[in-house]
Amino acid sequence: MYQNAGEKGTLHADPDDPPRRRANKKRGHGTYANDRPPVAGIVGRESGQIRLKVIGNSTRANLEPFVLGMTIPGTRMNTDEWGSYNHLAENERPHSTVSHGAREWARDDDGDGINEVHCNTMEGIWTGLRNYLRIFRGVRKDRLYLYVAVFQWSHNLKTATSDFLRALLGVPTTTQRA
Repeated sequence: MYQNAGEKGTLHADPDDPPRRRANKKRGHGTYANDRPPVAGIVGRESGQIRLKVIGNSTRANLEPFVLGMTIPGTRMNTDEWGSYNHLAENERPHSTVSHGAREWARDDDGDGINEVHCNTMEGIWTGLRNYLRIFRGVRKDRLYLYVAVFQWSHNLKTATSDFLRALLGVPTTTQRA
Protein backbone atom coordinates (compact mmCIF):
# COMPACT_ATOMS: atom_id res chain seq x y z
CA MET A 1 0.00 0.00 0.00
CA TYR A 2 1.21 3.52 -0.73
CA GLN A 3 0.09 6.13 1.80
CA ASN A 4 0.18 9.86 1.16
CA ALA A 5 2.15 11.24 4.08
CA GLY A 6 4.17 14.41 3.93
CA GLU A 7 5.48 16.93 6.39
CA LYS A 8 2.26 17.99 8.12
CA GLY A 9 2.80 21.02 10.32
CA THR A 10 5.78 22.32 8.32
CA LEU A 11 5.08 25.85 7.06
CA HIS A 12 4.84 26.23 3.30
CA ALA A 13 6.57 29.33 1.92
CA ASP A 14 4.13 30.20 -0.90
CA PRO A 15 0.80 31.66 0.37
CA ASP A 16 -0.63 31.50 -3.20
CA ASP A 17 -0.27 27.70 -3.19
CA PRO A 18 -2.71 26.52 -0.50
CA PRO A 19 -2.58 22.93 0.82
CA ARG A 20 -5.81 21.75 -0.85
CA ARG A 21 -4.42 22.63 -4.28
CA ARG A 22 -1.00 21.21 -3.48
CA ALA A 23 -2.30 17.69 -2.68
CA ASN A 24 0.04 14.88 -3.66
CA LYS A 25 -1.26 13.67 -7.00
CA LYS A 26 1.82 11.72 -8.04
CA ARG A 27 0.95 8.57 -9.97
CA GLY A 28 2.64 5.22 -9.91
CA HIS A 29 4.51 3.48 -7.14
CA GLY A 30 5.24 5.60 -4.13
CA THR A 31 8.46 6.05 -2.23
CA TYR A 32 9.40 7.72 1.02
CA ALA A 33 11.12 10.45 -1.03
CA ASN A 34 7.98 11.40 -3.01
CA ASP A 35 5.77 11.54 0.12
CA ARG A 36 3.94 8.28 -0.67
CA PRO A 37 5.77 5.82 1.59
CA PRO A 38 4.97 2.15 0.98
CA VAL A 39 3.62 0.04 3.81
CA ALA A 40 4.56 -3.63 3.43
CA GLY A 41 2.22 -6.15 4.96
CA ILE A 42 1.66 -9.84 5.58
CA VAL A 43 -1.45 -11.54 6.92
CA GLY A 44 -1.80 -15.11 8.13
CA ARG A 45 -4.81 -16.71 6.45
CA GLU A 46 -5.47 -19.00 9.41
CA SER A 47 -4.42 -16.77 12.32
CA GLY A 48 -5.62 -13.45 10.92
CA GLN A 49 -2.54 -11.83 12.50
CA ILE A 50 -0.90 -9.04 10.49
CA ARG A 51 2.61 -7.63 10.34
CA LEU A 52 3.08 -4.19 8.78
CA LYS A 53 6.15 -2.04 8.17
CA VAL A 54 6.75 1.34 6.53
CA ILE A 55 9.58 0.95 4.00
CA GLY A 56 11.54 3.35 1.79
CA ASN A 57 10.38 1.90 -1.53
CA SER A 58 8.86 -1.30 -2.85
CA THR A 59 11.95 -2.82 -4.43
CA ARG A 60 13.04 -6.41 -3.93
CA ALA A 61 15.84 -5.19 -1.63
CA ASN A 62 13.22 -3.82 0.80
CA LEU A 63 10.32 -6.25 0.39
CA GLU A 64 12.13 -9.58 0.34
CA PRO A 65 13.90 -9.25 3.73
CA PHE A 66 10.59 -8.21 5.31
CA VAL A 67 8.69 -11.17 3.82
CA LEU A 68 11.44 -13.69 4.65
CA GLY A 69 11.78 -12.33 8.19
CA MET A 70 8.04 -12.59 8.88
CA THR A 71 7.50 -16.09 7.44
CA ILE A 72 8.98 -19.54 7.86
CA PRO A 73 10.23 -21.73 4.99
CA GLY A 74 7.34 -23.56 3.38
CA THR A 75 4.85 -20.74 3.90
CA ARG A 76 2.68 -20.32 0.78
CA MET A 77 2.77 -16.74 -0.48
CA ASN A 78 -0.07 -15.29 -2.57
CA THR A 79 0.67 -11.89 -4.08
CA ASP A 80 -0.13 -9.70 -7.03
CA GLU A 81 2.23 -9.69 -10.00
CA TRP A 82 4.64 -7.04 -8.64
CA GLY A 83 8.15 -8.09 -9.73
CA SER A 84 9.74 -7.68 -6.30
CA TYR A 85 8.07 -10.92 -5.23
CA ASN A 86 9.43 -13.03 -8.12
CA HIS A 87 12.22 -14.68 -6.12
CA LEU A 88 10.23 -15.86 -3.09
CA ALA A 89 10.08 -19.44 -4.40
CA GLU A 90 13.89 -19.52 -4.48
CA ASN A 91 13.78 -18.85 -0.72
CA GLU A 92 11.55 -21.83 0.12
CA ARG A 93 8.32 -19.81 -0.01
CA PRO A 94 5.98 -21.40 -2.59
CA HIS A 95 4.58 -18.46 -4.52
CA SER A 96 1.39 -17.94 -6.52
CA THR A 97 0.24 -14.71 -8.11
CA VAL A 98 -2.92 -13.15 -9.44
CA SER A 99 -2.58 -10.73 -12.31
CA HIS A 100 -4.50 -7.58 -11.49
CA GLY A 101 -3.24 -6.11 -14.78
CA ALA A 102 -5.17 -8.86 -16.60
CA ARG A 103 -8.20 -8.17 -14.33
CA GLU A 104 -7.68 -11.39 -12.40
CA TRP A 105 -8.55 -11.09 -8.69
CA ALA A 106 -8.78 -14.72 -7.60
CA ARG A 107 -8.03 -18.14 -9.11
CA ASP A 108 -8.92 -21.77 -8.47
CA ASP A 109 -5.76 -23.73 -9.28
CA ASP A 110 -6.83 -27.18 -8.08
CA GLY A 111 -10.34 -27.20 -9.58
CA ASP A 112 -12.22 -27.71 -6.29
CA GLY A 113 -14.41 -24.64 -6.78
CA ILE A 114 -12.60 -22.56 -4.14
CA ASN A 115 -10.49 -19.60 -5.27
CA GLU A 116 -7.48 -20.19 -3.06
CA VAL A 117 -5.06 -17.91 -4.93
CA HIS A 118 -5.88 -14.30 -4.10
CA CYS A 119 -4.60 -11.37 -2.07
CA ASN A 120 -8.04 -10.03 -1.12
CA THR A 121 -7.41 -10.56 2.60
CA MET A 122 -4.51 -8.10 2.51
CA GLU A 123 -6.46 -5.70 0.28
CA GLY A 124 -9.16 -5.59 2.98
CA ILE A 125 -6.54 -4.78 5.60
CA TRP A 126 -5.26 -1.90 3.44
CA THR A 127 -8.81 -0.54 3.37
CA GLY A 128 -8.95 -0.80 7.17
CA LEU A 129 -5.60 0.98 7.55
CA ARG A 130 -6.65 3.79 5.20
CA ASN A 131 -9.93 4.23 7.08
CA TYR A 132 -7.99 4.36 10.35
CA LEU A 133 -5.54 6.96 9.02
CA ARG A 134 -8.28 9.10 7.47
CA ILE A 135 -9.50 10.33 10.87
CA PHE A 136 -6.15 12.06 11.44
CA ARG A 137 -6.55 14.14 8.26
CA GLY A 138 -2.97 13.59 7.20
CA VAL A 139 0.08 12.27 8.98
CA ARG A 140 3.74 13.15 8.91
CA LYS A 141 5.73 10.56 7.00
CA ASP A 142 8.39 10.41 9.71
CA ARG A 143 5.67 9.36 12.18
CA LEU A 144 3.62 7.13 9.89
CA TYR A 145 5.25 4.02 11.36
CA LEU A 146 3.73 4.87 14.76
CA TYR A 147 0.20 5.06 13.35
CA VAL A 148 0.79 1.80 11.47
CA ALA A 149 2.04 0.12 14.67
CA VAL A 150 -1.09 1.14 16.61
CA PHE A 151 -3.32 -0.15 13.79
CA GLN A 152 -1.41 -3.46 13.71
CA TRP A 153 -1.64 -3.80 17.49
CA SER A 154 -5.38 -3.10 17.60
CA HIS A 155 -6.08 -5.39 14.63
CA ASN A 156 -4.16 -8.28 16.17
CA LEU A 157 -5.78 -7.79 19.57
CA LYS A 158 -9.25 -8.82 18.31
CA THR A 159 -10.98 -8.23 21.68
CA ALA A 160 -11.25 -5.09 23.80
CA THR A 161 -10.48 -6.52 27.24
CA SER A 162 -10.23 -4.43 30.39
CA ASP A 163 -6.41 -4.77 30.21
CA PHE A 164 -6.51 -3.41 26.65
CA LEU A 165 -8.63 -0.43 27.70
CA ARG A 166 -6.32 0.30 30.65
CA ALA A 167 -3.28 0.18 28.37
CA LEU A 168 -5.01 2.43 25.84
CA LEU A 169 -5.86 4.97 28.54
CA GLY A 170 -2.47 4.73 30.26
CA VAL A 171 -3.98 3.38 33.49
CA PRO A 172 -1.93 0.86 35.48
CA THR A 173 -3.21 -2.72 35.19
CA THR A 174 -2.96 -3.36 38.91
CA THR A 175 -3.98 -1.12 41.78
CA GLN A 176 -1.34 -0.36 44.34
CA ARG A 177 -2.39 0.00 47.96
CA ALA A 178 -1.00 2.82 50.02
